[in-house]
Amino acid sequence: MLEFKNQLPFIENTSLQEVIKVCETPFYLYSQDKIIQKVEMTKKVLGENIFFSVKSNSNQAILKLMQSLNIGADVVSLGELKRSLSAGFDPSKIIFEGVGKSKDDLTFAIQKNIRLINTESLEEIKLLQSLALEQNKYVDIGVRLNPNIDGGTINKISTGKKTDKFGIEINEIENIINLMSDCKNLNLIGISCHIGSQISNINAYKNTFIEMKKSADKFSLSGINIKHVDLGGGFHVRYNKNDPEFKIENIKKELDDCFSKSNYELSFEPGRYLIAEAGILVTSIINTKQNGGINYLIVDAGMNTLVRPAMYNAYHEIEEITKKTDETMNYTVAGPICESSDIFVKNIHLTKQSIGDILIIKNTGAYGKVMSSTYNTRALPTEVLINGENFAIIYAPDKIEKNIEEDIIPSWL
Repeated sequence: MLEFKNQLPFIENTSLQEVIKVCETPFYLYSQDKIIQKVEMTKKVLGENIFFSVKSNSNQAILKLMQSLNIGADVVSLGELKRSLSAGFDPSKIIFEGVGKSKDDLTFAIQKNIRLINTESLEEIKLLQSLALEQNKYVDIGVRLNPNIDGGTINKISTGKKTDKFGIEINEIENIINLMSDCKNLNLIGISCHIGSQISNINAYKNTFIEMKKSADKFSLSGINIKHVDLGGGFHVRYNKNDPEFKIENIKKELDDCFSKSNYELSFEPGRYLIAEAGILVTSIINTKQNGGINYLIVDAGMNTLVRPAMYNAYHEIEEITKKTDETMNYTVAGPICESSDIFVKNIHLTKQSIGDILIIKNTGAYGKVMSSTYNTRALPTEVLINGENFAIIYAPDKIEKNIEEDIIPSWL
């Protein structure tokens, strides 16, 4: 995504230096062209029924762009549902997932007549029935099934094993069928699943498709007309050159092998896959130091800005944009947060760096800004969208003084 013209860094046709003049670091920067390319390629391979996982990046400018590309929204909270509606998504293109939807969440979703509410437990189905009855409405629902398939990803982002908290176990299908006979205000028209994130093992997808096809057929044979089969997302993104290569065309092959003779409308819910590679985090070096023989570069982005390395031990490639010398050094890039886990990468070779130099942290379009915080009473990062020769600030954080003013001191203090 980052290109150099006359040794100057550009994203699309916009000079990164021009953005830095306007935006204080750290800030997130997204390429609109890169997003469009990835969405269109995904639609070309997997079809039009793509629902963007809003939790990966919920900025309304990003959502508006996704909506303009004629894909839907996959939301997991009332807030994400409201964001998606505000960004212009038609309710008929919104799916409401989530293991912990409250009564108020479900009531709002019912009132907005969204495409599907995907339930995650028998109790949630019962609650939906009571709410639909109260409002004298008939509600289209799906059930999220847990196929007990290990996607081979790390435990913190695994969602498809029977010990994970997500979905209803497949062996409960008979109980779902029996329950639906008592839910006169609910129309069960879809099933869904999601087995985790960062999955490159094609056999995991193959086995998931097989289980979901069997499940859909089982519902249909019982008299429940399943129209939609949502097969989740979790497509692998290469953060590291040593990561396994992932070709979405292989997903299409397994999809055709499994569902070619069925009439179910198939859909997917990618998030990271559509936007991770379209984003970078721009950060400045604020200090250099040596401890115990380790050369530290202390940058102004920290685990409050990008939590993935600290939370998941995730790797992000880092690149310098200025090379003042051919001399290289072995560095550890660390943030300013008062935590030993606030490390972005260890043992990275860069040309010799100085205070004020700029580093780029790559592939941060997903689960970057959306997971940021004000920990250590630090401001949230700015967000910028690039479109050719133009750029716009799409999120400008409050001054930290406003955050402080939001605290309420009781009268007795």
